[in-house]
Amino acid sequence: MTENVISLHKPTDPPTGANAPTVLTVVPDPAPAPRLPLWVRSGRAIKKAATDENTKTVVRAVARHGLYTFNGGRIVARRTWDGRTAARYERMIRAAEAVGSLDVAEEWEERLQRFRDARHRRRMDLLHSPIEVAKGAAVGTGMGIGVLVALGIVMAINTKHPADVITPLAATIDFIATLIRIVQIVWGPALTIGPFLALLALWSVGAHQKAAPSWSMPDHVRSSDGEPITPSIVVKALRDLGVPALRNAIKEMGDAGASMLGPIRIAGCGVEVDVTLPSGVSTIEVQNRRRKLAENLTRHEHEVFITIPPAARTVRLWVADSGALDEPIGPSPLVTDETMTADYKKGKAPWGQDLRGDAALLSLFQRMILVTGMSNQGKTAALRALALWAVLDRTIEFRIADLKGAGDWAMFEGLATVLIQGPTDEHVIEATEMVESGVEEMNRRLQAPPGTEFPPLVLVVDEAQVAFMCPVKDEEKRPYGGSKSNSRYFMACRKVHNQGRAVNVLLWQGTQDPTDQNLPKLVREGAHTRASLALGTESQARMALGDKAIDGGAAPHLLRPGLDKGTLVVASDGIEIPKGQASITVRTHYIDNEAAYAICERAKALRDGVTTLRVIDRSEPRDPLADIAQVMGDAARVRTKDVLARLAALDAGTYGKWSFLDLTRVLEGTGAEPYKSDGVMNIARDRIARALADRDNEGSASASD
Repeated sequence: MTENVISLHKPTDPPTGANAPTVLTVVPDPAPAPRLPLWVRSGRAIKKAATDENTKTVVRAVARHGLYTFNGGRIVARRTWDGRTAARYERMIRAAEAVGSLDVAEEWEERLQRFRDARHRRRMDLLHSPIEVAKGAAVGTGMGIGVLVALGIVMAINTKHPADVITPLAATIDFIATLIRIVQIVWGPALTIGPFLALLALWSVGAHQKAAPSWSMPDHVRSSDGEPITPSIVVKALRDLGVPALRNAIKEMGDAGASMLGPIRIAGCGVEVDVTLPSGVSTIEVQNRRRKLAENLTRHEHEVFITIPPAARTVRLWVADSGALDEPIGPSPLVTDETMTADYKKGKAPWGQDLRGDAALLSLFQRMILVTGMSNQGKTAALRALALWAVLDRTIEFRIADLKGAGDWAMFEGLATVLIQGPTDEHVIEATEMVESGVEEMNRRLQAPPGTEFPPLVLVVDEAQVAFMCPVKDEEKRPYGGSKSNSRYFMACRKVHNQGRAVNVLLWQGTQDPTDQNLPKLVREGAHTRASLALGTESQARMALGDKAIDGGAAPHLLRPGLDKGTLVVASDGIEIPKGQASITVRTHYIDNEAAYAICERAKALRDGVTTLRVIDRSEPRDPLADIAQVMGDAARVRTKDVLARLAALDAGTYGKWSFLDLTRVLEGTGAEPYKSDGVMNIARDRIARALADRDNEGSASASD
């Protein structure tokens, strides 16, 4: 018997095979997000509309023009009130008293008294003016009618018509009636348009004065960069400087704080203004806050310079136009004017421009020069620019030691009698001997008869810190570098500084990052012209320019490295410095190598040929005759004293103490003996060449024998 098994559980495995049913999966739609309340959606829409840039622009425009009109009315009302009352005089008196200027206060009080007297006379005249006006009107009317009737009589006599007697009077009456009708027609529209015209006039006043807050201005105006300097801006900047006595004094002055200011003058690429400080405020308090003052004037720190003019309790502010100091100045006149020459005694080198945009001209006459600064700021270019001008004076002899050796002075080959280029100890030795030969020449000149004039001899040492830091010693154990009394380079510099100026032997040095080790105090203070590019610290700035210049406002340590290349702070009596200042800032002309070579070629055309000694050879004995030929160069003849000077520059150890007798002894019997021409002893180049040729021929003949 078969049993039927009935399953009580539903099968869970899906059927398989060809007959398996197709299963569709239906995914229900997600539940809709709850709808935001109307007030939330409205708030978001309002916020989006309110923060839209177009909405902001419209709101600013409406507020700006509305405030122009309102504040224009205030300005006109203030001007009217000041013109009709004594408010202006009283305000100026309070301002003068606040700054402690009692003399100025008394002057304004006298003006106030004169104003009141004049106003009293005008008011008394008003008591009698109605009667005088009535009398004047009656007399004027009568005279007018009389003139018209007389004119009518003349017309009647001319035309033979008696009725023409009243023609001028009738025409005048008709003209007056026409004017009345015109006024009647225009009066109604004028009453309607008049208020709008008045509002337009007030708006014009407010717009001209920019009488609206900065937030309401357009984007290009709302930016404070480049904002023009006005008295109100200067006063506000001083008020917010953080000096309590200054702030309180300005508050007591009311709206007359501008009385502290002198006239704002255009000065080159900026403006200049003198500020008389109130009693109790010292100039040093303003100088020490230069950065904050610059920021208050919407300028960078390097765009504001504070100096001390002669007047007591006064600071002079020079504020550059925004970004003006980042623009290069024009090319040097040495490049643009190919006919320019130099005059050592009376001329001045065109070094660059001062901050006012005026030419900065430096006198080189009997002045030692020191140029310092951080590396790669334009020190060599600034020093070389002076030499490029001076070399156009054919009387100046240059001896140059470039202890960097990068070719910055290579264009002086054929102009300088000595040209040393290189940073090694050997080059330092040569540079030291070059300066020592200058000392020997100086001593020779000092022993000359009084009144003797000498051509200028300029010793240039670029990268002088290499010489001061040189550790090498000579055979006598004397160091070439250092700052002790046995240092050869240091002592040679000191000797030239002490007495060289009197006989036109000058030392120009360029050095970087000054310290007491690489620029000793006695050497840097021996320079008559001290100039500094950007430096790292104030202590370095004091080494470069001296305490007086720094205390007077000079700040080369605030120049921007890399951005203010070629900008120098100069302390010298050889350049025109505004009265009361201890220094001047100069933006020097940059003369590239190509232009420098061109200038040197022009200088060579002005001179006799000069053979430049680049390396001193101390390994072989000297040949005096060959050396004389070498130092004479291409010149047909050279004065004996110049030959002696060039020989000393060639090798101070051999020729430094030579006299005229030594030179004559060497040339005696050669056929090239010195001869007199125009009262001066000379040596002829062709005779020297012949003597050398004869000697060589004799040597060859002896060798053949």
